[in-house]
Parts: sequence; structure tokens; C-alpha cells
Amino acid sequence: MLSAATAVLALAAGGCANRQPAPNPNLAAAAAANEHTRMIEGRKDEIIRQVATCESGGFGPSDKPIYGGRGAYLGRLQFATRTVIIYMQKRDGVQLNAQQAAELAHDYDKAANLAKYMIFDLEEPWHWPVCSKKLNLPAQIREIKAL
Repeated sequence: MLSAATAVLALAAGGCANRQPAPNPNLAAAAAANEHTRMIEGRKDEIIRQVATCESGGFGPSDKPIYGGRGAYLGRLQFATRTVIIYMQKRDGVQLNAQQAAELAHDYDKAANLAKYMIFDLEEPWHWPVCSKKLNLPAQIREIKAL
């Protein structure tokens, strides 16, 4: 009798040790959503790099300030100081002075984030008229929104 009971206990204990927890569908969905978000953000970053390259011939930080339009446009993304002031106020509620706006326009990462807001959140690619047309930004915005 003792050996039968021991066998039953051993079987029960062994069965418990080999059980795998059921996969959590919420974790799988969250991982898929996170991957989707990363893919969309990567696509937006690539479009901003294209705009910067079109506007100033390159993207990323620059060792020296970049000016265009006889000094009217600043940085890789060729922002007008007034545009930076207006859209920082609109996006963050922050009131910049002209010097702060110029510094932001020359900071590629900050300027790229502002451009992403303007292009993708507000759908205003017309701030870069030549490059918007050349890169067909409205169609690229629609593609991203459809993802």
C-alpha cells in the first residue's frame, strides 16, 4: 500500500514540476504594440532625416551653426526663429525668446522633435514647401497614419 501511495505522490509531484504557465495574451499584445510603435517612430525619424538632408544637405548634429536664406533660416531643418517660438508655445506652452529659439533650431535633436510634432501631429508639412513637395510628405504622413 505504501508503494502505491508513493507512486501516486511521485506522479503528482512530477506532473506539477513539468507544467508550464499558460502564455499571457496581454504580454504578447503589449510586446506587439511596443514593436509597432518603435517601427512607426523609426519611420518618422527617417522622414525627418530626409527633410533635414533636403533642407541643409545633411542630418544630425553639426560642428557649426547652419544658416540659410541669408540667415533667415537656422539649423539642419532650416527653422525661422519665429516658427520655433510659435510652435514651442503651441506644443509645450513654453515662451522662448529669439536667442533660445535660435539655439533650439541649431540643436538637431530638439529641432527634429519639433519638426516631428509639426509634420506628424499637426500635419503641417507645408513649413518646408520645396522639400515637402520633393519628398511627397503628405503621402508619407498618410502612410504612417495607416500603419
